[in-house]
Amino acid sequence: MNYTRLGSSDLVVSEIAFGGMSLEKETATQLLQQAFDKGITFFDTADIYNKGENERMIGEALRSHRKDIVLATKVGNQERADGKGWDWNPTKAYILESVEKSLTRLQTDYIDLYQLHGGTIEDPIDETIEAFELLKDQGKIRAYGISSIRPNVINEYVKRSNIASVMMQYSLLDRRPEENVLDLLAEHNISVLARGSVAKGLLAGKTPEPYLNYNESEVQQAAEAIKALSSAERNEAATAIRYALFPRAVAAAVVGIRTLKQLEDALKAGEATLSPEEFSELGNVLSAANYKEHRIN
Repeated sequence: MNYTRLGSSDLVVSEIAFGGMSLEKETATQLLQQAFDKGITFFDTADIYNKGENERMIGEALRSHRKDIVLATKVGNQERADGKGWDWNPTKAYILESVEKSLTRLQTDYIDLYQLHGGTIEDPIDETIEAFELLKDQGKIRAYGISSIRPNVINEYVKRSNIASVMMQYSLLDRRPEENVLDLLAEHNISVLARGSVAKGLLAGKTPEPYLNYNESEVQQAAEAIKALSSAERNEAATAIRYALFPRAVAAAVVGIRTLKQLEDALKAGEATLSPEEFSELGNVLSAANYKEHRIN
């Protein structure tokens, strides 16, 4: 497993991050412990996952390893009073209120990486940044970032904040960040956390179906290209994850892990490499799409 510094922060993370969104209570502790034992030190969750229960599971399972791991969670989606859905709330007051609940559920007195779970260009961005900076000053968080695929929002945080990272979807079937976002973030020493690297399993053996702007046939072409470069040591999932890890801006791939097989695939990716020639070969299979909305003006 390789480890790298997250942006300009003092956080050092494993390049494979454990995405905990789909964890199940019966197997969570075992999977999290095995991941840690095998070298994964970066664990990602969010306050809305299973209405906070996901944070509780991760906090309990990893409590004895707290000083040896990087815990990341997210904020910004406020549950409605009737429990039926969520509303977007990036205000300072809500962030300061929510962090206390996440700290309690995670059984810790600090969060390593606190992330805004979305964002729009109409948000009170300066107020949001002020909340994160205050939490850093108070020692309740060590660094902050955003989880967003919107270039215009990302650009505002690059200009106006001290974010350490941006989590975004990036894979062979979603290369939109290649247009300008990856270079922008690399230029400012802000790390990318790539999610969705296996494209809902479509790059790892799942039956082809349309994905974003690609039709079923194009998805199959991408999957076949991944398969052609795979082996017993670097299976299809691992090859797809290594593709997402290749750009210099990408510090870690956040891999959703719910089963032992998914953990094994993620660990294989952590042990593998992808050559520049292989990265180029895969990139030539399909034309990369560009963002049609939320573009940087």
